[in-house]
Amino acid sequence: MKDVLQDDIMNKETVWEEMNRSELTKIDSSAISTILSTKEIGEVIQPLIKEVHLFDTFVAGTTHLEDETVLLDLKKDQLLILEREKNKFDDNAIRIMTEERRKIGYIPEKDNLIFARLMDAGKLLRARIRSIDQIHGFTKIEIGIFLVDV
Repeated sequence: MKDVLQDDIMNKETVWEEMNRSELTKIDSSAISTILSTKEIGEVIQPLIKEVHLFDTFVAGTTHLEDETVLLDLKKDQLLILEREKNKFDDNAIRIMTEERRKIGYIPEKDNLIFARLMDAGKLLRARIRSIDQIHGFTKIEIGIFLVDV
């Protein structure tokens, strides 16, 4: 009797597992088609992307830009691209650019070591403008640095 009961329990667990597995693999393709036809792919995957705030700092080198007009187009909360740069003055240089790839400056040297190592290890970092202030002809741009966790 004990063996029959144990077999019955094992059989029910197997049936339950198979039922759950089949339910989990069912995909309503018409719902997915509707979502994809009404939204851009970026909008669909956006909820899957998390930004982890790492640090707040400012943009260095704004007074040494070849094209200072880029500073006129910046806005609060604007997303910025961070990119490693080979630089004879700083081995850990990280260039800051707009999404149109216009350079606005650098992560300050005093702050860039950890971020350079993260980027060299393949991590995706981005920045977002926190504030923009004009102080005696100088543009001070405060940014937040984020790790993009996909």
